[in-house]
Amino acid sequence: MLTHPRSGATFQWKDLLKSGDRIFIGSNAAVPSALVDDLITHRGELRDIEATHILTLEDHWARREYDDLFKVNSLFIGGDNVRQAIAEGRADYTPSFLSEVPRLFSDRILPLDAALVMVTPPDEFGYCSLGVSVDVVSAAVKNARHVVALVNPNMPRTNGHSFIHIDQISAWMDSDKPIPELAPPQLDQVTEQIGQYVSLLIEDGATLQLGIGKIPDAVLRYLGNHKDLGLHSEMISDGVIDLIRKGVINNRRKTFHKGKTIATFCMGTRDLYDFVDGNPHVEFYPAEHVNSPVKIARNDNMVSINSAIEVDLTGQVVADSIGYKFYSGIGGQVDFIRGAALSKGGKPIIALPSTTKDGKISKIVAQVTEGGGVVTSRGHVHYVVTEYGIASLRGKSIRERALELIRIAHPRFRRELLNEVRKYYWVPEYQEQMPTPVPELGPVEMKKYTFDGIEYTLRPLHPADERKLQEFFYTHNKETLMMRYNHHVTHMSREKSCSLVSVDQEKDLALCFTDQEEGEVIQGVGRYYYIEANNSCEVAFVIKESRRGKGIASTLLKEMEQVARMRGIDKMIAAVRRDNKPMLAVFENRGFVSKPGDDMGEVYLELDLKSKGSEREL
Repeated sequence: MLTHPRSGATFQWKDLLKSGDRIFIGSNAAVPSALVDDLITHRGELRDIEATHILTLEDHWARREYDDLFKVNSLFIGGDNVRQAIAEGRADYTPSFLSEVPRLFSDRILPLDAALVMVTPPDEFGYCSLGVSVDVVSAAVKNARHVVALVNPNMPRTNGHSFIHIDQISAWMDSDKPIPELAPPQLDQVTEQIGQYVSLLIEDGATLQLGIGKIPDAVLRYLGNHKDLGLHSEMISDGVIDLIRKGVINNRRKTFHKGKTIATFCMGTRDLYDFVDGNPHVEFYPAEHVNSPVKIARNDNMVSINSAIEVDLTGQVVADSIGYKFYSGIGGQVDFIRGAALSKGGKPIIALPSTTKDGKISKIVAQVTEGGGVVTSRGHVHYVVTEYGIASLRGKSIRERALELIRIAHPRFRRELLNEVRKYYWVPEYQEQMPTPVPELGPVEMKKYTFDGIEYTLRPLHPADERKLQEFFYTHNKETLMMRYNHHVTHMSREKSCSLVSVDQEKDLALCFTDQEEGEVIQGVGRYYYIEANNSCEVAFVIKESRRGKGIASTLLKEMEQVARMRGIDKMIAAVRRDNKPMLAVFENRGFVSKPGDDMGEVYLELDLKSKGSEREL
């Protein structure tokens, strides 16, 4: 029964609505299903009510049997009933950034006759909390002609800008139905691998935004050893609870809303709802605040993690449709991708499996599928992550982007993608070698090292490193060029650089050390060439002059030796100019011994990998 909050007077739905009106239905886990059921039961002569909403955990009103009462206009497609209704033409989808949905209500682009929402019981001052879903509900209650509330004692009382006074409520009814829950997703090996890669992009002190689904939960699982993380996120889920309790997420280094976890809604289990209930460290704000790119950017080192349906080889992100079939919505992806891009030290990340679940279709595509909607432009994204690695797109040309994205595509589709992209002249004919992995470096094929207070990444050279290797070459002085190449090399052409980064890593090996002080810059390169005739490999390396004497060369040699041992190679050899004392010392410290050679100007060095006595600390 609908009653007035103060007088107790009773209402019928016809007292609040007329046929053809537009209503808003509360969001996510705060969907007021009992109110909708009451409206269905006591509809009387009401017809053609437009029901607008974002994602809701229940959506039975979109079934065909209620078509004469409701015409759904979804601002974010979530449930199966809504998705089917849109596919059948019985419902509409209106794309909008979540940060801009409130203005659709306030500017009366979508004027609301009533907002149906779920709230907590009022406190002694008459204030109810919007609980687990403030998002666009806050704007709806401010702009609707009538607010009809479902008062539920099971709704958590959340802090922040989450309150509505009973004088703002036209009518309400009681319900103690449990809040809808969202079980934690079951993680598979692919998702775990993606989570591990993404965690490598997150530095101590970063502030995080996490989207919906398995990948954000997988990322959280790999953050246990991080320090001083913050949260400024559209959504939070069960995955944050342990990290907050352990102090990994403490918000101390945030530069906006310092000391607080900020969200606009949460979805999860009852444990999560109990965790946010009255928690002074977690605050909920409206979407126009939390999702504002300008406000997001006020957090330094903002990391935004979202997913996609497919990504093309230029970096365009399709996220709301599968071809012509609308599947979800824009939501907050662009809000946070843009906010993170504007943030000092920010990282906008798109993370997705390399293929569909059955493995038959690549999600890294040469062209966007016909009918697919580009939600996030090619200019927005800095990183794309699959289970095969991290593609860095910021500042990359179309050709470089294509090579980076092909590298993280499923191996079964890489050749096809390279051939397809060649039709558009993004990749020259001299680029032939497909990216190959170096699994001996570990499951993420990269390692972190710190030398002289600077953090470096050890990783394989990639085909897209062509320009970086050119830049590395042109930093060398004449002495370095003479010591490394034994003659004065004056230039490094694109073709030559391409040949040096296009390595069959399953046979030969090419590793590099990079840092991020001024973008990603190569500071050292080490490689070996496999000699099949005697199961040996010839090794060489070069380090930027300004980074020598810090341990980079020794570490490169150690890592290459470890890979060679794991591959069953019998020995490593090297030829070093006799006057190159520093390089000779690096080899000798790793146990290489001098052997007679034909060239008096060079020292021939050899390391027997079969002898246990030759092993150093690896």
